[in-house]
Amino acid sequence: MVIAAEHAANAAATPAIAGAALAGAALAGAAIDVQAVSHWFGQGQGALQVLDEVSLQVRPGEFVALLGPSGCGKSTLLRLVAGLDAPTAGAVAQDGTAITEPDPSRIVVFQDPTLFPWRTVRGNVALGLQARGLLDSQSHRIDEALRLVGLEDFADSHPHQLSGGMAQRAALARALVNDPRLLILDEPLGKLDSLTRLAMQSEILKIWQRAGFSVLLVTHDVEEALFLAHRVLVFSQRPARIVAEIDVDLPYPRQRGHARLSELRHEALRHLGLDQTW
Repeated sequence: MVIAAEHAANAAATPAIAGAALAGAALAGAAIDVQAVSHWFGQGQGALQVLDEVSLQVRPGEFVALLGPSGCGKSTLLRLVAGLDAPTAGAVAQDGTAITEPDPSRIVVFQDPTLFPWRTVRGNVALGLQARGLLDSQSHRIDEALRLVGLEDFADSHPHQLSGGMAQRAALARALVNDPRLLILDEPLGKLDSLTRLAMQSEILKIWQRAGFSVLLVTHDVEEALFLAHRVLVFSQRPARIVAEIDVDLPYPRQRGHARLSELRHEALRHLGLDQTW
């Protein structure tokens, strides 16, 4: 079902998720509320508006994808949700509390894994615990995170010894070791080859379903958004507005060739103003 952006922005509650059960440990996930957020870069006549009264909600344990043109402001919105920047107008909250700064409960995974080359995989994954002074008491979580992403046999490897997909798994493990309640994914698979990207999509789903956190994903890939998410929010050109909300009314696991996904793909492309032909 596609819901007009105006209706979604003013809805009193997040829509029910039809036919797609939340992750098993959904209560571990954070509830995110973005209300009428606008954002500018710069001031005065030269200011550039990137977000225009964006409102959205993420339910605990829900997987939500943000889909839109490159440079429209999706990544800026992720930074506001992460607490890395403050919105020019509007409000962002987690579980009813205003987000004003970064917090270990919200972890961002970027397109580039940004692993430290002189550290082993284990050493890179340990960084979050080390920075918080928890390494001695919670070092067991490193092995748990490595097992979750399937890198337990590469714990002592260095980044140059990893493939692109393995490096991104290491970045995911570095996020997961902090036991986040919201995982923020900013085009994390954008630089992977197509086959590795498909495999990593399935891995992300498995990890999410085991851990139960909420997910907010930015992607330019229509098929990726529909395969992964409960809901896909379609953004306009800059300044970004939500022009449509697509409810992916299919259970997990999903079949990539499902006719319903093809129908929803056409809906998404129509809202993006793109040719629907292959």
